[in-house]
Amino acid sequence: MWRLRRAAVACEVCQSLVKHSSGIKGSLPLQKLHLVSRSIYHSHHPTLKLQRPQLRTSFQQFSSLTNLPLRKLKFSPIKYGYQPRRNFWPARLATRLLKLRYLILGSAVGGGYTAKKTFDQWKDMIPDLSEYKWIVPDIVWEIDEYIDFGHKLVSEVIGASDLLLLLGSPGETAFRATDHGSESDKHFRKGLLGELILLQQQIQEHEEEARRAAGQYSTSYAQQKRKVSDKEKIDQLQEELLHTQLKYQRILERLEKENKELRKLVLQKDDKGIHHRKLKKSLIDMYSEVLDVLSDYDASYNTQDHLPRVVVVGDQSAGKTSVLEMIAQARIFPRGSGEMMTRSPVKVTLSEGPHHVALFKDSSREFDLTKEEDLAALRHEIELRMRKNVKEGCTVSPETISLNVKGPGLQRMVLVDLPGVINTVTSGMAPDTKETIFSISKAYMQNPNAIILCIQDGSVDAERSIVTDLVSQMDPHGRRTIFVLTKVDLAEKNVASPSRIQQIIEGKLFPMKALGYFAVVTGKGNSSESIEAIREYEEEFFQNSKLLKTSMLKAHQVTTRNLSLAVSDCFWKMVRESVEQQADSFKATRFNLETEWKNNYPRLRELDRNELFEKAKNEILDEVISLSQVTPKHWEEILQQSLWERVSTHVIENIYLPAAQTMNSGTFNTTVDIKLKQWTDKQLPNKAVEVAWETLQEEFSRFMTEPKGKEHDDIFDKLKEAVKEESIKRHKWNDFAEDSLRVIQHNALEDRSISDKQQWDAAIYFMEEALQARLKDTENAIENMVGPDWKKRWLYWKNRTQEQCVHNETKNELEKMLKCNEEHPAYLASDEITTVRKNLESRGVEVDPSLIKDTWHQVYRRHFLKTALNHCNLCRRGFYYYQRHFVDSELECNDVVLFWRIQRMLAITANTLRQQLTNTEVRRLEKNVKEVLEDFAEDGEKKIKLLTGKRVQLAEDLKKVREIQEKLDAFIEALHQEK
Repeated sequence: MWRLRRAAVACEVCQSLVKHSSGIKGSLPLQKLHLVSRSIYHSHHPTLKLQRPQLRTSFQQFSSLTNLPLRKLKFSPIKYGYQPRRNFWPARLATRLLKLRYLILGSAVGGGYTAKKTFDQWKDMIPDLSEYKWIVPDIVWEIDEYIDFGHKLVSEVIGASDLLLLLGSPGETAFRATDHGSESDKHFRKGLLGELILLQQQIQEHEEEARRAAGQYSTSYAQQKRKVSDKEKIDQLQEELLHTQLKYQRILERLEKENKELRKLVLQKDDKGIHHRKLKKSLIDMYSEVLDVLSDYDASYNTQDHLPRVVVVGDQSAGKTSVLEMIAQARIFPRGSGEMMTRSPVKVTLSEGPHHVALFKDSSREFDLTKEEDLAALRHEIELRMRKNVKEGCTVSPETISLNVKGPGLQRMVLVDLPGVINTVTSGMAPDTKETIFSISKAYMQNPNAIILCIQDGSVDAERSIVTDLVSQMDPHGRRTIFVLTKVDLAEKNVASPSRIQQIIEGKLFPMKALGYFAVVTGKGNSSESIEAIREYEEEFFQNSKLLKTSMLKAHQVTTRNLSLAVSDCFWKMVRESVEQQADSFKATRFNLETEWKNNYPRLRELDRNELFEKAKNEILDEVISLSQVTPKHWEEILQQSLWERVSTHVIENIYLPAAQTMNSGTFNTTVDIKLKQWTDKQLPNKAVEVAWETLQEEFSRFMTEPKGKEHDDIFDKLKEAVKEESIKRHKWNDFAEDSLRVIQHNALEDRSISDKQQWDAAIYFMEEALQARLKDTENAIENMVGPDWKKRWLYWKNRTQEQCVHNETKNELEKMLKCNEEHPAYLASDEITTVRKNLESRGVEVDPSLIKDTWHQVYRRHFLKTALNHCNLCRRGFYYYQRHFVDSELECNDVVLFWRIQRMLAITANTLRQQLTNTEVRRLEKNVKEVLEDFAEDGEKKIKLLTGKRVQLAEDLKKVREIQEKLDAFIEALHQEK
């Protein structure tokens, strides 16, 4: 009970304190009361969360100031009465200050941790810029390297608030106060007054600490304010860094996008020498490449092209091209009014792409189909290619033009536009034009997997159609035929009975069957209409058409859009059903070809025509290079010998013989000089150039045709011969060569001074060889003229003809005349001819004066050459007299000097020509050979003509079959992946 009374007294004291507190109105919770008042509250108050101690055990009171236990209190009974009012503002100030330090400490630590965590998150979100460090300025990397934002930020915040000092002093004071209180417990254990005195002492100590803390707080607050400004600067730098990184990240993204576009353009242009990442080909492009290879393949060994494609056939001007343009969504074909425009098959590969473009298989140029100038250029290019494919004397060509069209929304398929079927050959066409068109159409339609798109003009009578009979022959059951009726708008206006159109669409009018029937409108007949305008007109027509309103036509049977969807579905269905069978067929063909090659050519590589041409090209170039390695001595010997063979007849007949008829040496030399001058000015340089050119041709031919032993391959002989002939035909000698030669030869022939005996002997030897060769030729001519002598007649049983007998009698008569006068001039006088004729007539031989002159020419030539040879032998010892200018000597050797001049001129001319050959002409010939080889390399027909044989054809077939099989396997794999 005394405990309850003591608690009641304590409550009354508390209530009196609350009632007499100034500035407080109404009831206050326990937490809002003064420190002293709260410290003496008993444990029964509902807001004091203290456990009640057990009986006979003193409970502990806890101070909200230090959270440390105070000493145990023993309450004494107190009388109810007036309590003096005390002013506790120092305690309140200390409470606020001590409470503030915890808030600042918690805020600083929590804010620093939160800032570091936020910075780590930002840092993780920032992309890795190490690969693009060259773009970011160096100052940014220096900031990132030398500033650790998270660690620095926390340390700066903690240092700025100076919380360590604030935390240390009050804490130590609290501990001291608690220790002191525990020690004083011995003296103030009795009575409440001791408790109040102890609390007063503690309050005084806290007041002193509060004053010290207030002074420290003002100083630390200024430092904190300064540090907070530093923190703001760091945050600002961090934000600027983040903005800079984001800015450069956007720049990098833009650069990567531009780089991707540039790489795509480069890949499309096929840049040589640099390897790039290839763009993935679409499925339809892979299939189109297979068809391109198959179109070039010569179907041997019973292997035929049975891969599906859409074959567009129809009568001329039925609208085939217009339907194809509507499917391709571009006006890409040349147009004409009633005349034949499609002169060769055009294979169009449609595929989906981001841009509406077209390009040819053998060209890298892209035509933008959204621009009218590119469309016009494309139509012009197609027309040029068609005219180029058509051979002279023909109207159409079976050669295919391959075109790829890409664009958004295009249905993937391969279509072949064929020339329109005609019924009559008009003027200007080849006589076999009709048959050629039929054969081309049948060649494409007889493929059992080809989809036939039969185009019928709805504006003309059905009975005039030719193509329906042709299609019904190729596909009598209609399992792969799609019938298209064009110009339905005109048909609706012109046809009296609309049910006729219904009969056509239902397949009841024509004797042909089809998978499906479609009705389309391809414009108003204006060639300048755009595809969008035609499509709008078509949709508007069918919306208002009676054919649809009266249910004569179904909605799925009209418009080119529905047609293209149906054709595409049918095309891919046929592809999936037949492509693997075709791949197996080519595998078998490849095995047969490889087996045949191993059996026939086990030691040879499988080189196709292009590889053989490259091999032959290298051999020819090596031979041309070896031509420049011919020694100068060899060139000069060949040139000198060839030039003398060319001019020897002129020298002896026109220079030496006329000069030898003179009576003295002065006249001889004058005659020789005049004739040499005339010869040099008019004939000699030209003859020398001709000889040099012929010599170059002979050496080039020798290198080209010379067998190379076991390495020689006769398969290149035709090609080498063609290259040689074409190179020689293109080669032309330098025009300035003759002028330079003329000066050199003229100077060489003017020199008459023989310096030594060796040159004199060489001239005599050269003269003897020339005269002996000429004498031998003369004797052969005489022998052919007079027939065999008596020895040959007896040994070989040969007889003379009547003419030969006459020539023999004439020769004998002329030799008698020469014996009588050995110094007879070169020509017979008229009386001498008469005398010879009469002498022969007296012996019964009738001769003609012209026969006597011809015989005399050969007889006198032989007599002159023999005399000249005898004189040459006498001049062997005449060098001494030559040095003395033949003074006091009856021997004159002016003819030796003439031949020395000729010999020296030949040597100098040969040297000059050799220099022209090695320095200029051989290089020009090498250049011509390279040009010829380049022209042949681009001419496929020329290579086929020059590189022939079973071996070449077998290698070509094997290469094509391998390529087709590889492309088919890649296509089948991609097809399965798409499924």
